[in-house]
Amino acid sequence: MSSKETAPSVSVTYAQNGNSTKSNELGMRPMQERAYEKRGEQYLLIKSPPASGKSRALMFVALDKLHNQGLRKAIITVPEKSIGSSFADEPLSKFGFWTDWHVEPKWNLCNAPGSDGSKADSVGSFLKGEDQVLVCPHATFRNAVEKFGIEAFDDCLVAVDEFHHVSANPENKLGAQLAELIARDKVHVVAMTGSYFRGDAEPVLMPHDEAKFDTVTYTYYEQLNGYKYLKQLDIGYFFYSGAYADDILKVLDPNEKTIIHIPSVNSRESTKDKHREVEHIIDELGDWQGTDPATGFQLVKTSDGRVLRIADLVDDEAAKRDKVSAALKDPAEKNNRDHVDIIIALGMAKEGFDWVWCEHALTVGYRASLTEIVQIIGRATRDAPGKSRARFTNLIAEPDASEDAVTEAVNDTLKAIAASLLMEQVLAPRFNFTPKRPDSGPVEGFDYGEGGYKEGECNVGFNEESGQFQIEIKGLTEPKSKEAERICQEDLNEVIAAFVQDKPTVERGMFDEELVPEELTQVRMGKIIKDKYPELDDEDQEAVRQHAIAALNLTQKAKEAALKDDDGEDKANTALIDGVRKFAMDVRELDIDLIDRINPFSEAYAILAKTMSEESLKQVAAIISAKKVQLTPEEARDLAKRALKFKQERGRLPSITSPDAWEKRMAEGVAYLARMKSEAADG
Repeated sequence: MSSKETAPSVSVTYAQNGNSTKSNELGMRPMQERAYEKRGEQYLLIKSPPASGKSRALMFVALDKLHNQGLRKAIITVPEKSIGSSFADEPLSKFGFWTDWHVEPKWNLCNAPGSDGSKADSVGSFLKGEDQVLVCPHATFRNAVEKFGIEAFDDCLVAVDEFHHVSANPENKLGAQLAELIARDKVHVVAMTGSYFRGDAEPVLMPHDEAKFDTVTYTYYEQLNGYKYLKQLDIGYFFYSGAYADDILKVLDPNEKTIIHIPSVNSRESTKDKHREVEHIIDELGDWQGTDPATGFQLVKTSDGRVLRIADLVDDEAAKRDKVSAALKDPAEKNNRDHVDIIIALGMAKEGFDWVWCEHALTVGYRASLTEIVQIIGRATRDAPGKSRARFTNLIAEPDASEDAVTEAVNDTLKAIAASLLMEQVLAPRFNFTPKRPDSGPVEGFDYGEGGYKEGECNVGFNEESGQFQIEIKGLTEPKSKEAERICQEDLNEVIAAFVQDKPTVERGMFDEELVPEELTQVRMGKIIKDKYPELDDEDQEAVRQHAIAALNLTQKAKEAALKDDDGEDKANTALIDGVRKFAMDVRELDIDLIDRINPFSEAYAILAKTMSEESLKQVAAIISAKKVQLTPEEARDLAKRALKFKQERGRLPSITSPDAWEKRMAEGVAYLARMKSEAADG
């Protein structure tokens, strides 16, 4: 492994105020209470992180719909059978609610034998019977809708867990069926997800369907800020060369409860022998002492005399793997911190896997889906006694120019950086942006720092309990329509997810030395907004663009501030939240033009330069430069439109000889279009 394998991690420190684990008189935690307040909505989308209590929130809402809103059935559908246990019986009345949650064993089809096709008949029987609650896998639900038609589900509640599995792509069967159910308008839908974006950048819902949903958002910041024990969450990526298992102990601390996800056998990082990789990791950790006969865990003695209990979920031998899996789910051991020390997995122990003691999620190789990364991080963000710090580490192979797959390696590196950027955004406090006006004033409940609110300046307030910033920006465009306002309030991370997954954007932002930042912040982000929200008018699209780029760039500048101490020296593990405050407080004259002039990827490049060897960094830059594309007609048209706005504001068109790089670029866009028209006329 390279001596430069360590990247400064983003570190977010939380207040530990205990709010997210406190219950009200009905036994509801804050997120559940927030969802219950919206229980009368026909279409409800709950966006909330792992361990925040989405399953129980659904129980409260579903029971009200069945008892008080006239619905006849509640069907809960989950992506994996193992997640079905999250909706098992709960004595809710014991904690103050007016009834209990009960699922007849025969109607939890996640536990039933047989194929999903045969289980569809059970859904048909349930729809005709007296019982009111059914739990089934997504596949079973899809087959049942196909078999009985959407009319059979009239007057039912359909609750879709892990909603990011749905896609607006017509080839996504569950997404297409859901669109039909919504169009018929005879069902209620509750959708639940910890990551309302997809790894393939496909939209989850079409805009006209999404607009029907009322949204309950509970942020990562609110969740972790309200914990009792967990105070700090770190995210970092590390580069290695050679075989990852040789030096895995450079990032794996045997004293931390850890889930290791080894790479897919089809990936570049894999040795193509997953069993040997597991053996290699075990060898690195210590001397094998045998297997625990009761659990199937591997027993490994470390150099300091400790015996680690390691669960191997990679084993292809079903009997062995099932024994280990069952031992991990043993309810009698749920509160036993010493039950297991390290879990090694490939496709398991991700979505819906509950191990509260996990302190470190270590993932080898790039994961194609951003949602998968969010889910893996969620395994480490549970609150538990004695657990004050958690971390996620992405171990990535350093590109090697001697390999045939170097271009693929470069792509994986950029994707891993994009995932890191998105997670920083997901973990940051919420931003509420408002235009700076002469009559602007302080918002109640927000702390504006030393000296309080200052007239005439762009003020920054922070509410510690809700984890929200209130930030004034000069020249900010406000959304006019309700949909644009909703996007600015609820969906900025989804916009940013699309932006950081746009490969040309990341490549240029990281490695184009001639880049004018506005080409990304205005042109590329503008195009993404137009493609994602074509129903919005130009002014609302611009409002969404400005809010999204402000959220992204303020987080990046905050990260930069967080990694510097007062003397300007680099410093790792400083809280991101402190950086947000520091940067925002320093820039009292914050305006949208200043924000647009920040390259969103500059800080990521700075970290990459510290992490990757100089030779590899040059190789990456050379590969990307070799495929640099010139201006496209679409980009030229966007530049020309912005040049027209420039003329309206300044009384002249942008100059091609201007020393201002952005003005010059707009002029080049106008000239490009003029050449196109001239060539078309000549032709």
